[in-house]
Amino acid sequence: MKMLRLLPVLLCIFLVTPAMAQDREQEQIDKTRAAQKARQQVNGRVLKVDRKKDNYRVKMLKKSGRVVTVDVDSKSGQVSSKEKKKNGR
Repeated sequence: MKMLRLLPVLLCIFLVTPAMAQDREQEQIDKTRAAQKARQQVNGRVLKVDRKKDNYRVKMLKKSGRVVTVDVDSKSGQVSSKEKKKNGR
């Protein structure tokens, strides 16, 4: 009899948990969106997008020839950049 009372509770847990996980995934941005945000911040061409723990690292080539690394927060979409020196070839 106790199992019959427990069954609806377990069923609710199994139905709600995947929906909550899906909501969390939708809050985070993907690589494509990270590249778009980086392109909005820096006028240039996206060379590479790497996923890190809490952000995406987007390597970009500016029209001036400088390579810029842009970090895009995977949750908020906030962009911060760090410029790298151009190879002197």
